[in-house]
Amino acid sequence: MYENNQLIVPLQDPIDALWMHSGPGVLAVISHIQGPSYRNIGSIMAFLESPTIWDDGKAEMQKVGHLSSGCIESDLALQARKALRDHKTITARYGAGSPYIDMQLPCGGGLEVTLIPNPDQQVLRQLTTASPARIHYSLTIDLRSGSLSLGHQTSTQRQGDHLVVSFPPDLQFVIIDKGAEASTFAALAGAAGYGFSLLSPCADTLEQAPNNTKGQKTTLSRPILPKDLMIDPWTAIVLFFHDHDWEPPILDHCLGTSAFYLGAQGSMKAAATRKQALQEMGHSPKALERICGPIGLIPSVRDPKTLAVSVLAEILARFQEQT
Repeated sequence: MYENNQLIVPLQDPIDALWMHSGPGVLAVISHIQGPSYRNIGSIMAFLESPTIWDDGKAEMQKVGHLSSGCIESDLALQARKALRDHKTITARYGAGSPYIDMQLPCGGGLEVTLIPNPDQQVLRQLTTASPARIHYSLTIDLRSGSLSLGHQTSTQRQGDHLVVSFPPDLQFVIIDKGAEASTFAALAGAAGYGFSLLSPCADTLEQAPNNTKGQKTTLSRPILPKDLMIDPWTAIVLFFHDHDWEPPILDHCLGTSAFYLGAQGSMKAAATRKQALQEMGHSPKALERICGPIGLIPSVRDPKTLAVSVLAEILARFQEQT
């Protein structure tokens, strides 16, 4: 979209930006790494050409995303113009083994970036709809021709002249409680850009959590999960209850879901008590190993803000391991 002849990019996701852009664009992807690197293989950014013309006669290139700490993006913009001009996929190397001796990577490694001019819009459109629909897609890139195809591989890897990039759904949270811990954690997750569902029997808890376009608030009238609540393998469920009478029936429902993380606040004694109650409800000790508790990387936290950061860090570490 353009305003006063200036390119306005409403989204920070490179795939979304390329799909929404009406003009020429370039998909840039890290296709090879040697040694240490700022970003992982398969990381992407986009270059969008605007109608604004500079004094040298070149069109302005809008960058969406980044592949380094700022070392190579300006040169990548030049490479993107070349790819558009020649209508040809190109690969540029930086750092170790690069012909550009004046551009060194601070990390000391080597990096190859493949730039694809005007990537397949149909494939991009399908990718933009995948995350809202909670579909796990993979994008296979032919590094010679720049052709794209979709699949469902769960890992990012280089396979000869092809690069498979995994696009799992975004991490989302289900937060259940009736206290300051839940509203504080919801605020932190929302500020970090994650989607969440905050469930509470307490109106004050729901009111204290800030409104967020990616967040939903639901009143619980009884200790069961709403039937329309979407929980998948990219969902983390966190219970912050102090009233532990609500925990066993809620956890009974949660154990039947595919959530990758299931945690409940409380001491070691509280954890043992809830597990005993769940065993009496018919759950095996093996099944109960899914429940994390006490939760968080910092032990014995009592402050809601510190607890929120501690638990979020634990969940992100677990999510990184599985993706």
